[in-house]
Amino acid sequence: MFATPERALASQKAAFDVILAAQNTAFAGFERLVDLHLKVAKATLDEVSLKAQEAFELKDGQDALAFTSALAQPSTEKALAYGKHVYDIISGVQTELAKLGEAQIAEGQRLVNEAVEQMAKNAPAGSESALALIKSSLATATSAYDSVSKAAKQAAEVAESNLTAATNATLKAASDSVAKAAPRARKTTAAAA
Repeated sequence: MFATPERALASQKAAFDVILAAQNTAFAGFERLVDLHLKVAKATLDEVSLKAQEAFELKDGQDALAFTSALAQPSTEKALAYGKHVYDIISGVQTELAKLGEAQIAEGQRLVNEAVEQMAKNAPAGSESALALIKSSLATATSAYDSVSKAAKQAAEVAESNLTAATNATLKAASDSVAKAAPRARKTTAAAA
């Protein structure tokens, strides 16, 4: 139970390493977000340029209407894909940070168990029941943490599955909406002409 200077230094070094790992994980996530934003900006500029050229080549109202309705679906899909990429990056960073946290908790539990074992070796006679109570309390706390951790992981999996289902439903609805709007627009243009 008594900390030696070497153990204290090792503990501080381990804590510093965890802080660095967390910082590197967060920075890597930030880099991925910046990279995503740059790619989206470049692709958007390229697409705007291409669509502007296509718009200049339109000959009549029906072409303009078809061109306009064709713009809606890819934009919706791209916005949803962008949101999913952002979600995946953030989720990945959260997962890595959770792993670091779990490792720290496991290490803390190990150190507490080690301290209790050391205390048990040095405890006076007749203190067995108190040590048994401490060990039982630690086992209960560990079990409770494991249960909460498992429930949190299951909740995260359900949330991700729900997000995927919602994204797919939104994409389908957007596709259906654009598909229904295009023939109506053509009929309106044809009737006006």
